[in-house]
Amino acid sequence: MKIKIKHPAKTTWPLVIIPMMPRDLASANFKNFSKKEDLPKKIISSFSAKKATCLLLAGSQTEQIILVGIGEDPTYKDILFVFRKFAVDHKKQLNTKLTLHLSFTSMAKNAQKITLLTAAAVNGLQLSTYDIGLYKTHDKIVHPLAKSTSTLTILVDKTFQNEVEDAALEGAAKGSTQLSIMDLVNAPGNKAIPEVLGQWAINSGKRFGYKTTVFSKKKITSTGLHALLAVNRGSEYMPAFVVMEYKPKNAGKKKLPKVGLVGKGVTFDTGGISIKGHQNMHYMKSDMGGAAAVLGTMELTAKLQLPVHLIGIVPATDNCVDATAIKPGDVINSYSGKTIEIIDTDAEGRLILADGLAYLNKKFNPEIMLDLATLTGSSVRTFGYQCGAAFSKNEQLIAQLTAAGDATGERIWPLPLWDDYQNHMDSDVADIKNFSGRPVAGAISAAKFLEFFTNKHPQWAHLDIAGVAFGDTGFSKQKSATGYGVGLLVEFLKNLV
Repeated sequence: MKIKIKHPAKTTWPLVIIPMMPRDLASANFKNFSKKEDLPKKIISSFSAKKATCLLLAGSQTEQIILVGIGEDPTYKDILFVFRKFAVDHKKQLNTKLTLHLSFTSMAKNAQKITLLTAAAVNGLQLSTYDIGLYKTHDKIVHPLAKSTSTLTILVDKTFQNEVEDAALEGAAKGSTQLSIMDLVNAPGNKAIPEVLGQWAINSGKRFGYKTTVFSKKKITSTGLHALLAVNRGSEYMPAFVVMEYKPKNAGKKKLPKVGLVGKGVTFDTGGISIKGHQNMHYMKSDMGGAAAVLGTMELTAKLQLPVHLIGIVPATDNCVDATAIKPGDVINSYSGKTIEIIDTDAEGRLILADGLAYLNKKFNPEIMLDLATLTGSSVRTFGYQCGAAFSKNEQLIAQLTAAGDATGERIWPLPLWDDYQNHMDSDVADIKNFSGRPVAGAISAAKFLEFFTNKHPQWAHLDIAGVAFGDTGFSKQKSATGYGVGLLVEFLKNLV
């Protein structure tokens, strides 16, 4: 989708989309426009401009005008949803040429608000093109805005044209990356295998300018990533250990914030010997939502050329049942040298994260270390599908992540990481066990397990995103990927600098 920024007075437009808050309907600016276009007052007076409402009108100089209600004082998340829903619902009415008129909302009078409106609207329009029918062989209709000839023209007064252009390009860049990682999360476990995650990272790195190395099983073995190998033992697919590193072009010797990310890449989770129930097992293709967030963050950071030194690690495997699969009661090694007693083979994500965190810390020594994982049902039972659970002993880091989540609509909320919970993970036969076995504090005890492998890193946080990476989006008949994590992490990185 090509984006053009123009002044509204220059010419007329065949199809104009106008975002409106309820208060904007009474503004002199909009009244003058309505009079000029000879718009029917009675019909306009019936329009509430509440969130996700629409009014289609024919103007005297414009063929079609569509008022889109964004509600009163909308957030980024509100605006994104409104424009995504609008472009999905009106897919058949839209063509490849779309005009977005930003002059009639009071948000256009403030630089911060109009950039928020622009970025969220463009992000939503990009996401509206998503086609979840990845493997359908017929009845596929390409969204007009997904075609190579599509153009979005944004009309805005000269005062904020530069800010609007930057925001629009960022919204489009973010949307295209989210579309790509949503494909990975929605793909079945026999399609998005570990090798595919590695190849995605290689292709993205070549295109956008960051270094990617994918360890083969031989390299994983020689490196000593024993926990990853243990989870992979029951699989027909080779594991992958994806290491990505980004530095901005011409960074030179400039001191940059050094941030490391680890994403859980379980491409399908049967639970292993501790097998899951059959009812929703098909959704376990989504158990690499943390990996997808890290992959997407690497790509978008490189696209935007943010002034940070970013390292991303994705340990990838599926968790299957086989004669060679690990069993409850087994004791395995890990990259850190610490031994782990396996209590439940369905607590496998934390095992591969343990290797990823220890490797990241030892090899790259980042100032900030974050991991993301669709880790526990406990976090979902605590927060539902509204936010992810966050864990850290660094209150400033939690505050920064919370602020980034609030700004992007990808929210998190902290749970305690007190040492009182550490005895939940004590083992009689190994350094630690992988599951507490208790029916309480499941998300917390999982976080304590991961903390054990961070070497007491002073700026580490764990984000359990089980309830927000995959769910009822309103844009598919079944649960599907949300693209969660990319917006949160990139906003966090932007705020560091």
